[in-house]
Amino acid sequence: MRRALIPLTALALAAGCAPASMAPQPQQAPPASSSAATPASAESADTPVEPAGPACLAEAEALPLETRVGQLFMMGVDTAGLTETARQAIASGRIGSVVLLGNSTAGSMEIRQLTAQLGSLGTADLPLLVAVDQEGGNVQRLKGDGFSTMPSARVQGEDSPQALLASATTWAEELATVGIGYNLAPVGDVVPVAKRTTNAPIGRLQRDFGSNPDAVAEHVVAFIEGMQSQGLATSVKHFPGLGEVTTNTDFGAADDEVTTRDSANLEPFRAAIAAGVDSVMVSSAVFTQIDPDQPGVFSGVVIDDLLRGEFGFDGVVIADDLGAAGSVAGLAPGERAVRFLAAGGDLAINADPAIMAEMVTATLEEADSDPAFEERVTASAARVLALKSSAGLLGCG
Repeated sequence: MRRALIPLTALALAAGCAPASMAPQPQQAPPASSSAATPASAESADTPVEPAGPACLAEAEALPLETRVGQLFMMGVDTAGLTETARQAIASGRIGSVVLLGNSTAGSMEIRQLTAQLGSLGTADLPLLVAVDQEGGNVQRLKGDGFSTMPSARVQGEDSPQALLASATTWAEELATVGIGYNLAPVGDVVPVAKRTTNAPIGRLQRDFGSNPDAVAEHVVAFIEGMQSQGLATSVKHFPGLGEVTTNTDFGAADDEVTTRDSANLEPFRAAIAAGVDSVMVSSAVFTQIDPDQPGVFSGVVIDDLLRGEFGFDGVVIADDLGAAGSVAGLAPGERAVRFLAAGGDLAINADPAIMAEMVTATLEEADSDPAFEERVTASAARVLALKSSAGLLGCG
């Protein structure tokens, strides 16, 4: 179930998703390496697959392959309501999770009705997990009666970690009350002061807790502790960091030519993992000092070698959006899903219901033809079931 948390005092001593209202930037073409067709087997690392606990693994192994595959996708659903297209895509793909997209000011009652509708698409044995991006500031999806007005992460970072923990506990209670079990937050990206105005995805939107890696780490842990205290699963993002890029990956390809395996700006991710964060979201930027050949979401070096190997993370690896994001537009939808899973990922976000079937079909076909890939599918499904257990939906963790 829930991992033990590191107290904030101990950490102190030891020391996308863009908002819907943001106007798109001119789209840049993805790097050549992103658009080249690469067999899934070429992306798979030789790192042994380490699945979740034995109970979740046994439960995953007992599921039909179609159901295991469906658990590996999180589909976007508009906060304005569940469309028939979205409903059919969830049902036919046996999709296991959804994320609420689009900003809503309707308040908690309407969101509770939406999550109840979504809940009816799952089963008692395999409930649907509902997630949201509720960071604060420009990225607060849910507003209105029943939801506090959350300041930006930049402002949150000016509070003490203890004060942020108390605030995050309140925000988590508000989410839990309306049937949300998973917050795709906090942001662990560190934006240098000099890049705040040029860093489109994080700095310009004040989504970062600050520019000091140790201070950011303390606030990341405080946010996680507050959310988890009310039973919400969490996801630190966007590994290995979006603080050095200029382009927002929602709108085009982005390169980070600065971050290395031992950059100080990775400290917030290390701290989040030590604190028991449930998932780590991987960026679709290219990190040229780590793996110049693949975007992070398709890189076995980033996911299997660095995040799993060096950082020791054994929870859910979730991809930044692989549906509508400009950074992956040069690839066929099915190839995006297969390459992410083959690189060691577990849960693929897709903001576009119209391409859901293509992603699911491609994953099923790859699993049918490659026993090693099917083993990865099973291990990933087990991790997703453990995540659902952390959110209180299952009991296998």
